[in-house]
Amino acid sequence: MSLSVQHLTKLYGQQRAVDNISFEVGEGEIVGFLGPNGAGKSTTMKIATTYLPPSAGKVTVGGWDVTEYPMQVKQVIGYLPEHNPLYLDMYVHEYLRFIGSLYGLRGKNLKQQVGEMVERCGLEQEQHKKIEMLSKGYRQRVGLAQALIHNPKVLILDEPTSGLDPNQLVEIRKLIKDVSADKTVIFSTHIMQEVQALCDRVIVINKGSLVADDQLNNLLGKGGSSTVVLVEFDQPVGLDDLRAVHGVVRVDSVTPSTLRLVSDGSTDIRPEIFKFAAQRNIALLGLKVEENSLEHIFRSLTTKPAEV
Repeated sequence: MSLSVQHLTKLYGQQRAVDNISFEVGEGEIVGFLGPNGAGKSTTMKIATTYLPPSAGKVTVGGWDVTEYPMQVKQVIGYLPEHNPLYLDMYVHEYLRFIGSLYGLRGKNLKQQVGEMVERCGLEQEQHKKIEMLSKGYRQRVGLAQALIHNPKVLILDEPTSGLDPNQLVEIRKLIKDVSADKTVIFSTHIMQEVQALCDRVIVINKGSLVADDQLNNLLGKGGSSTVVLVEFDQPVGLDDLRAVHGVVRVDSVTPSTLRLVSDGSTDIRPEIFKFAAQRNIALLGLKVEENSLEHIFRSLTTKPAEV
């Protein structure tokens, strides 16, 4: 396995940031690592990249234990943390040469790798600029280039598209797809469309515990027979009133007058909603059945207590 996490726990005082999680990622997989803020994603990634020690459990990357062989792990792993730590006063080309030299690249090999990363990451026009002059999108490209400079087997990306505009997001997404052809990629994100565009498999953690680990298609199929209905009224409606509607098992507020209702799977709740509105003399402005989505599944997995 490219990455193996076995019974991993990380404690900060009495707080369990990561609580006894286990999973494995094989060669060539692209895995979306999902969870709410504070779920333990970044902590897990920092342990896997040797930046934090585990409190218990074992993590191996490329067969190397991250605690016992941190230098060997760093040779086979590329890492782009959530906050891209670039040297802003360095030129792009200069910075990539510097990072490459830290990995032991020298002479012709270093020059070749820098040139390849500049081309592969679309930095040809920016390579002679100082990093401080670059946009957020190009800084992320530089971050990906430094993570790839030593041709790692495993690429770990912590929210690589955070803060990008829609055009930059598409460009970075394509770049990740391109570079993942011969690598194992694990990345975290809050953008569900990104996961569906890039990933074959999804791992979800909530409050430090693993709550899902499956192929994306299987996970979408496990949304079950429940129906999600987006309803808009002409005035605010109480959530408790809608929860009392026959067949409704969950109500989420989008706005005070727009709500997302989830059925029990055996009841068509649309007639019940019409009846609800008529009995209260409330105008129903819109009713739309939503397709099962990763966003809906993510909400259902992470808004309930994590299983112990």
